This record gives sequence, C-alpha cells and structure tokens, in this order.
Amino acid sequence: MISKLTAAILLGLALRSTACAGDHLHARDSHAHEHLESREYPQVPLTPPYRPLVWGDLNVIHTTDTHGWLLGHQKSSWAEPYYSGDLGDFASFVTHMKQIALHKDVDLLLIDTGDLHDGTGLSDGYPPGDVDAHESNKFVERLPYDLMTIGNHELYVYADTYDMYTNFVPHLAGRYLTSNVNITVFNSDGKPESVPVGNRYTKFTTRKGRRITSLGVIFDFTGNDVNTTVQAVGDMVKEQWFAEAIAEEPDAFVLIGHIPVSYGSWPTVVNAVRAVHPLTPILIFGGHTHIRDCRQYDGRSMGIESGRYMETIGAELDAAKDNRDNVTFTRRYLDQNRVTYEYHTRTSNRSFDTFHGRSITHGLEELAARFNLSYLYGTADQDYTLTYNPYPSNGSLVSFFVEHAIPYALAINNTRASIPNIIIIDSWALRFDLLKGSFTKNDQLTIMPYQDSFLYIANVTSGIANQLLPAMNKPMTIQRKRDETQAVFSSHEIDDTRDSARLEEIDGRPGVGGQASFGYVTRDSCPDADNADDTLHTALPHYPVPLYSGSNPPNVTADTPIDVVFLNSLGKEIIGILNSLQKDKTYTMDDVLSYSPTLTSDILGLYAQAMWN
Repeated sequence: MISKLTAAILLGLALRSTACAGDHLHARDSHAHEHLESREYPQVPLTPPYRPLVWGDLNVIHTTDTHGWLLGHQKSSWAEPYYSGDLGDFASFVTHMKQIALHKDVDLLLIDTGDLHDGTGLSDGYPPGDVDAHESNKFVERLPYDLMTIGNHELYVYADTYDMYTNFVPHLAGRYLTSNVNITVFNSDGKPESVPVGNRYTKFTTRKGRRITSLGVIFDFTGNDVNTTVQAVGDMVKEQWFAEAIAEEPDAFVLIGHIPVSYGSWPTVVNAVRAVHPLTPILIFGGHTHIRDCRQYDGRSMGIESGRYMETIGAELDAAKDNRDNVTFTRRYLDQNRVTYEYHTRTSNRSFDTFHGRSITHGLEELAARFNLSYLYGTADQDYTLTYNPYPSNGSLVSFFVEHAIPYALAINNTRASIPNIIIIDSWALRFDLLKGSFTKNDQLTIMPYQDSFLYIANVTSGIANQLLPAMNKPMTIQRKRDETQAVFSSHEIDDTRDSARLEEIDGRPGVGGQASFGYVTRDSCPDADNADDTLHTALPHYPVPLYSGSNPPNVTADTPIDVVFLNSLGKEIIGILNSLQKDKTYTMDDVLSYSPTLTSDILGLYAQAMWN
C-alpha cells in the first residue's frame, strides 16, 4: 500500500489569481499553440501565488458548485478580478497539468462534486421550452473529468435530472457517481422504474497502476422533485451493494460527494469504510457550502471543499510516510485566473492557451450572445453587496432589494399599491452581489435566478405585522428552520461562509496590503490551517445578514390594517407566526392570495430600467 501511494496532491479548483514561478518545467500542450494570439490579460494587476505546488504520486484537481459561472467573473470590483478565468482557461490549465504529470510520471485526476445548475445566464438564460444548463453543460462535457457526482441543484426540477441522466451522464462512461440518488424512468417494457442517475460506484486503475474505489454521495436532501429519490446516507451504507463495493481493498478510496466536509454525513461513510479497511488512505472531496474548507477524519484521511462559482481551485496534497499509522496530507486553494494558471504551468500569456481551451471560450461567448446575456437594463453607480457592507446600509444588496427594488417593481400596475404594506423575503434568495457598472440580463439572472412569486395576507394590523420579522429571525426559529431543511432554505442554497470558513486578516505575511490584494483568507480545520491559500490576500470585510429581511414599516398607527407581502415559499411559516402573535383570528392558507404577477427574477431589471438610465 505505502509503496503505491507515497504521496498525493489534491488540487481543488478555486479559480482566482496566481503568478509565475515554481516547478521549473515549461509545460507544453500536445497541440501546437504558438500560432494562437495572446488572450486579453486581467486589466488590473493581480497578486501572484507565492510558492509552487508540491506534486505527489496521486494528484487531484477539484471543482465544485460552479453554478454556471463558466465565463468566470467579469466585473472589476474587488476581489472579482482574482476569479476572472473562464472554463476555456481552466481547460488549458488542465491540459498543461496533465503534461506536467506525464513528465513527472505521476497520476493526476480531475474531479467535480456537483451543482452545475442555477447561477448565471449561461445556465439559466435559456429560451422557453429548453432545460436549465442543457447548453452550458455541453462545455463541461469537453473537460476530461475522471469522476463527477450530483448536487442538489440537479434535483429540484425533474426535467433537469432527466436531462443529466439522458444527455450528460453518458459522457462520463460510468464515472458519474450517484450512490444514493435515483430517477424514475420508463424501462424497455414501458413501465416506470427507479434507477440510479449515474453509477453507484466505480473501480478503476490509474495510469500508474493505482487501484481506486470511488463512490458519489449527496447529503440527506429532501427538496428533490417528484420521480427522483435521495436515500439517507445512513441507510445507503447498509446496502448489500455498498458492502460489495468496499469489500476489496484498493490502494486508496476516493470518495466524492455534495456534502460539506466539516459537518454532515461524511463520518458515516468513513466509519463504514474503516470498519472493513482501518488503514487504507481515504481522499474525500465535498461541496455544497460554497467555502474553502478542510477536515481530517482520522490520521489516514482528509476531505476538502473547493469554494464556489469558479472562484477556487482547491489543492489537497497527501504524502504517506513510512509507517502504517498516519498519512501527512496537505492542500492548496488556488485563485481562479490566468495569472494563477500561468504561474503553475510555467507558461506566458502567449504560450498558455490551447486550441481546445480557446474553442471552449469562444463557444461560451457565442452561447452568451445567443441568449442575449449582454442586454443592458441600466448602469449601477455603486456596488451593492451581500456581506461586504453591513445590513442594513446603503451598500447592502439585501437592504437595496427589499427596501427599494421590490417596492418599486411590485407597485407597477398593482391595484393594491396604495395600501400600506410590509414585504418579507428570505435573504438567501439573493445569490450574488450587484456590482458597479453595466447591469445586464446576465447580472439579473446571476443575482436572482429563481422565478418566485409574491403572495399577501390582507388586513393584518400594523402592530402585529411589524412583529413578524423579529419573530422569524429569533435564534430558536432560525435553528429549527435549519434543522428542518438540512441547510437548504426555500429550495435555495445557503452560503455559511461566516460560520464555516472565517475570512480573517492575517498580518505579517509578505506581499499583503492594498486594495488589489483583497481576496480569500482561509483558516480551515486541517494542519497548518492558515497556509492553505495559494495567493496571499487581505480579507474583505464580512458582515452577517439575517435569514429574513423586510421593507421599511409603513408610517401608520398600530391598529391600521396593512398587507403582509412575502415570497411564495414563506406562506406556512408566516401563518404559523401570525397565529402565535395574536388570537383574534386564526389564519390559514385560504387567507393567502397572489399579490402581483411580477416574479423575483424580474425585480432588478424593472428597477434598473426605470432608475439607472
């Protein structure tokens, strides 16, 4: 075992910025690229990585939670330029890294752990009748992934799951793993049958002869659509097929899954493997919480998460020592940009691109044009951020959305516009910052991709209505909500960065300082916790946001009847709290009516067209 797995480097894709030094190997693409024109470089100076990668015998590049961000981050507000690489750049990076691995005579795997859907216009800007991410996933298919698994965003809509099952999964040739996820389809006899979306597990041998056993798992998700099934992880490990899958000892278990590494179900899987193989190295790749994170479960296993939105390339390095007690793991989180890629591949702006990578970039640009993603609604004169500005404040996107954009948009052609109201939303429905400059169709879909509707309850006295929001944000209420939804609120994602991966400023490091160095500063739970970032940064400010937020209360007396307006996903919760706040009326869902035909995905575009031109 030790002779075959002497070291492993796990590179988790964290697309941000890196520079040039290190391996002393000039990687050359198998395609000639000297005739390619140099690509446009980031328009602002970026801090490069400060040390080369450490290669081992088994190396892994990891991506997760890309959510359609395949053209990278294109805004100039900090720290967006550090994530400005696109999928074509990443493809060129992978090509060069594969060449370096061949030169070093080591193994290199490419892994993704789910959530390709829901996030930008490339995935969500499709015309009516099409399927989310069907077109954008065609470009993901062109990368040489060795292992992939499913995320919860592949499961909210049956059509999305079925599209993955019929059109995407076959490209992985048995390496798209869904150990605890099934889809119901019609079999050859025309009868409905529940089958795995992908394969339950796979066993393969690497180029260097290392025997790998892999499973692909999702957390105990309950928000999946009808005709899809998610089996609890605790039940999955009791299945006969699971026992058969892990019975033979490989050189390493590579477990992939859409599960956070710092909490959730990974210990259940690890313990089941350890009951049979107490010493076999276990390499774990997680996802879902959109953070850079790392956790060791015992002395011979490690799990990493590699961020979100094509911001991070995570690197986990595993160096087995000459004993059977512990394996020394290390990892690295790379910023996703061309500076990073060229630094680690010892290339230049003229020699980095491959024809394969460039064709992916061009194809994505053509898709963006076909979806009209550059359609301009208006021009924002400042940044509105989710967590970089306090809530409430003039720079808070949550404040701006619920206090200005929603009231304006919902008042359009609304017969109830003259009636005072309070509007309550789930703050986490907003998925990204609204940044200074052009506000386009792509920006609208990136910030608010969901087509949620607005409902209302009429004639609630202002004094009672104004108690709703504080009651909903009580710690006990929030914790109960978390427990009920398994960290998924209102069918939308949670980004618990402030809880799970603190962005802290670390003083005394060389090369840190100035606005251009703003970025991720990670302190995870693995050894050498402060030194896993590939590029040194000063942390951006990070402020908490309440789970629920609301518009400014109307200036009326406490006994004035007003409308309580809320997202369609909050109806039962609003009713329950209303009934706990007063006893004059027992509210039911019969009291809930449609407030406006305007959907959440329309709000910002309507506001921008009216106010930013």
